[in-house]
Amino acid sequence: MSAIYQARTQAEAAAEKLKIYAQPQRLMILSLLLNGEHIVSEIERLTGIIQPALSQQLAELRRAGVVTMRRASKQVHYSLANDDVTLCVRSIEAIFGTGEDKALALERVVAGEGKSATPSMLARPTAAAVFARIG
Repeated sequence: MSAIYQARTQAEAAAEKLKIYAQPQRLMILSLLLNGEHIVSEIERLTGIIQPALSQQLAELRRAGVVTMRRASKQVHYSLANDDVTLCVRSIEAIFGTGEDKALALERVVAGEGKSATPSMLARPTAAAVFARIG
């Protein structure tokens, strides 16, 4: 893995991916989905995002590959797409969330403490772990 400053194309790709998280309603939806799969009406009720804005933001998240959906009868269920998305959203919450020490909160996210980390999140070492310890 190379540092982003060493490759403009890598920096551009990272910036493009981060744009999806840089919208308040999408970030609220992603944060809610950390708790697991939700149907659209639950997302609307729990976030306060009303139609059609909710549909628009969910469509953006689907296009970006950040959430997945499945249909069951007339209901549409949404969940986070993969472990990378989960790690990213948890990291955003650790950095921008409560008044807790940011480095400690981020270190806990990387270590998989707190909200259910998946086995693959725990298994792979990351540069973020080093960053969190430097704090």
